Amino acid sequence: MEIKIFPLGPLETNCFVIVNENKALVIDPGGDPTPVLSYLKKTGVELDRILNTHLHFDHILGNRALADATGKSIYASNDDLVLMDTQVGRGGLMGFPEVPHFESEHIGEGETELIGLECNIYSTPGHTPGSLTFHFPALKSAIVGDLIFRRSIGRTDFPYGDTEQLLNSVKEKIFTLPAETELFAGHGPSTSVGDEMNHNPYFSGVHI
Repeated sequence: MEIKIFPLGPLETNCFVIVNENKALVIDPGGDPTPVLSYLKKTGVELDRILNTHLHFDHILGNRALADATGKSIYASNDDLVLMDTQVGRGGLMGFPEVPHFESEHIGEGETELIGLECNIYSTPGHTPGSLTFHFPALKSAIVGDLIFRRSIGRTDFPYGDTEQLLNSVKEKIFTLPAETELFAGHGPSTSVGDEMNHNPYFSGVHI
């Protein structure tokens, strides 16, 4: 079991490849997926599905190309489909590329099994209405998208963002995970639940 990180696209968004034995998940292919496809081919690992934490352009630019190359389905929350009517969703913002059209299947909060791993999917809105967190207990890790970063939080000034909702999502969903849980964000380095509870300036007074 391992998590590989590939910074992709114009904003070098972290794309995550989660591998268990000979199966893989790809989360947030935010640009040309060639490095991911090369890794899958080199290792002989088969992609199971493509997941999105949310539908901002810099997390989904590579969805169509990866799906076309592998024949695998894309999953995201339907609560974020409204973003595809905005530039921050469909692209074209400030000269950034537009997102090639893709179809996605709905995935929402609940407990499931993916590539033989237990996965707790949490609805964590605030950065976007349909933001999802994927928690893998066996990996002691969670993929949080742009919900929370090391010592910071995701932006809420884009369309459909909500600061109070985001703060509540972190406190009610993320900070209830074990303190040692590693948090993999869409940009920048990873951190941990305990570290952010103790040191993130947006959550003063929160204790383990």
